[in-house]
Amino acid sequence: MNKPIAELISTALNNEMPASEIEKLMEKPKMMELGDVAFPCFTLAKKFKKSPQVIASEIAQQLNSTLIQEVNVVGGYLNIFVNQQMVTENVLQTILREKDQYGSMQTGKGNVVIDYSSPNIAKPFSMGHLRSTVIGNALANIAEKNGYNAVRINHLGDWGTQFGKLIVAYKLWGDKEAIEASPIGELLKIYVKFHERAETDESLNEQARASFKSLEDGDEEALALWKWFRDASLKEFETIYDLLGIRFDSYAGEAFYNDKMDAVVGELKEKGLLALSDGAYVVQLEDMPPCLITKTDGATLYATRDLAAAMYRKKQYEAKKTFYVVGNEQSLHFKQLFNVIEKMGYEWSKDLQHVAFGMMLKDGKKMSTRKGKVVLLADVLAEAIETAKRNIEEKNQALEQKELVARQVGVGAVIFNDLKNNRMNDIDFSLEQMMNFEGETGPYVQYTYARISSLLEKGDFKEQAIQYDALGEYAWPVIQLLEQYPIIVQKSFEQADPSQIAKFSLHVSRAFNKYYAHSKILVEDEWKQMKLSFAFSVAIVLKDALSLLGISAPNKM
Repeated sequence: MNKPIAELISTALNNEMPASEIEKLMEKPKMMELGDVAFPCFTLAKKFKKSPQVIASEIAQQLNSTLIQEVNVVGGYLNIFVNQQMVTENVLQTILREKDQYGSMQTGKGNVVIDYSSPNIAKPFSMGHLRSTVIGNALANIAEKNGYNAVRINHLGDWGTQFGKLIVAYKLWGDKEAIEASPIGELLKIYVKFHERAETDESLNEQARASFKSLEDGDEEALALWKWFRDASLKEFETIYDLLGIRFDSYAGEAFYNDKMDAVVGELKEKGLLALSDGAYVVQLEDMPPCLITKTDGATLYATRDLAAAMYRKKQYEAKKTFYVVGNEQSLHFKQLFNVIEKMGYEWSKDLQHVAFGMMLKDGKKMSTRKGKVVLLADVLAEAIETAKRNIEEKNQALEQKELVARQVGVGAVIFNDLKNNRMNDIDFSLEQMMNFEGETGPYVQYTYARISSLLEKGDFKEQAIQYDALGEYAWPVIQLLEQYPIIVQKSFEQADPSQIAKFSLHVSRAFNKYYAHSKILVEDEWKQMKLSFAFSVAIVLKDALSLLGISAPNKM
């Protein structure tokens, strides 16, 4: 709707303003009685040396199209009422024809690399890791909906000084059988104990540094412990990923780049970018602190590893774009990283994007693994599923596949609670709020889909071409939303913002439920199958929107 109208306005302006720019300025009026689409003419006043109202009036006189029902000029605004019948029938025909392909924007080609989740080995998968995991997964799904091939990478935190600490802690307090029975729980226990003791015993930190040096030097015992910690952790992580329905194409973590960093340091040296600073090598950058490449003892750092990873991924995947889904506290690190790659002469540095997000807080404070102040994601998911199960027992005891539906609803509630928020906002963890199944929640959207599925079953649904007159006045707000879905899909990728899909699904659910409350759908009349076909169109889009977020859509709840 917006695109063809923007093209008409551009033509009325003798193509002196591209339709793409006009479309960006177009708005939805606050009240339906003002119009379906509004175009503010204020920004054109300087260009055309006329008042916004005069410009709006001149455009209005030239807008002759069957798409447009009525045009009004209010102040500097051009308010347009569209031909609702034409738009309704066109949108619904398109959805029914394309089914789950509706909204697919095949504008993208090639690989998009998405680096997300990235938990630390031997540490619990906490609620703090949820954000990167679900935002990254949704972004990968959205990239594919836009025509790209998403390469999903779990850049595991499987190297670093914490392994020195863990090796020391294991030798002092570890219980092999207990760790094999509950790897991450036991490893966390001794890791926390290490930090508590190290506050009063500095020798523990010295032992940890020595242990990590042994690991870097290839000591067999240290390597065997590291591999054991890694394998046990991954096995436990997999149960979480399976529950969330999340997969990866690569688990190449920090350790994978151990033999690839010397080449990067060599290239930096060869290009004259390394500078000595207090015994360490850095790359000097404008308007920000220098990027530290090697420490005084020659040890490499995060930046060195991420440089090696960026080079490897570009060569391996020929990525058109790379997203790093990492908390906003790492913003400086990524600015430095992208600047260094640019200084190295690689134009593809502009294709790298840090997809930052706010923190998951507990009682207003950051969660800390060191102090043991974590909320385990596995525990939250288990409780969410149990809550969903209790709701099912109370409201629909006869429901088939209760366990499956409880899992879909419980897990969906946790994922949706995160993704409905603008990713830059901090989220204060509250299980009670997350499991409130009314209002702006995943279960509300899932229930709307299940309600439509039930209607289709009761009405013995047979897909039918839809006439505008069959639907009634409350259908139009739903149509306007459905028509916007392809644009929402595109914007959510361009802005790396899955919350746009989540909010869209809520708006559609509310609009349809209002329609349902005012419309008799299952009445045996000539319009019944048309109204069911309309409901089916809504279900197609809701299910697709949920799938982009990584959430299942149960047929019954």
